[in-house]
Amino acid sequence: MKVAAVQMTSTRDVQANLRDAGRLVGEAARQGAKLVVLPENFSFLGATDADRVAAIEPFGDGPAQRFLAETAEQLDLWIVGGTIPIRDGDGGERASSRSLLVGPDGRVAAFYDKIHLFDVDVDVAKGGRAAERYRESATTLAGTRVVAAKTPLARIGMTVCYDIRFPALFHRLSVLGTDVVVVPAAFTVPTGEVHWLPLLQARAIESLVYVVAAGQCGEHAGGRKTYGHSLILGPWGECLGELPAGPGVVCADLDMIRLTELRQRFPTVQHRCEL
Repeated sequence: MKVAAVQMTSTRDVQANLRDAGRLVGEAARQGAKLVVLPENFSFLGATDADRVAAIEPFGDGPAQRFLAETAEQLDLWIVGGTIPIRDGDGGERASSRSLLVGPDGRVAAFYDKIHLFDVDVDVAKGGRAAERYRESATTLAGTRVVAAKTPLARIGMTVCYDIRFPALFHRLSVLGTDVVVVPAAFTVPTGEVHWLPLLQARAIESLVYVVAAGQCGEHAGGRKTYGHSLILGPWGECLGELPAGPGVVCADLDMIRLTELRQRFPTVQHRCEL
């Protein structure tokens, strides 16, 4: 099975972002990918809380959701729609950071609301000064559901960005039989430089899963910079493909027979004890 991670530099312009996403998903399809993962905030990445609130879509309708449905159906693909700010009913000013898994029939097969919200101070300067403050919970409702979706390709475990720091989520996904974990992300540069690769490798190794991590890259509205380095990792932690910088696509073939054999030889999930 060939999969692809799409790397983008998203902006405040939803229509421009969707055009870029369409072009890159099309490139992935031309390379033979059957599962394509878009990055976190693929359809919109603004500078302020007010920007994000203005981009909220009701569940089941909106330009980003229509794009995913139409593109998946046209290209006969499974697409993980990064994240979209989505509100269910009257949720006030906050919305879920929702990742949609859309099938080749254009329908939403599963969705995941980001559980772990990025409320941190990131040190980007010498001397320990916290120069970037993030309070994702100010505009985002945290999810509560762990999602492992069964598809004809594989069982797909859904996570988003900051989730990779919390191994309990990945443990639960492995217990649910996940084969491929998808990680749409918009990692900061300072944390990405030191933590992105080792965290993703650890999650792949400890759960014996493939990991497809699609990142934002470059500079965005308000001067925010994201790390890029979209990756596809094997269950032994090996890098199967990487796109260090710039918008584009990275593809790799996943050997599901090898995954089954590896789990039989090295049954770490069965060996885990509840402590």
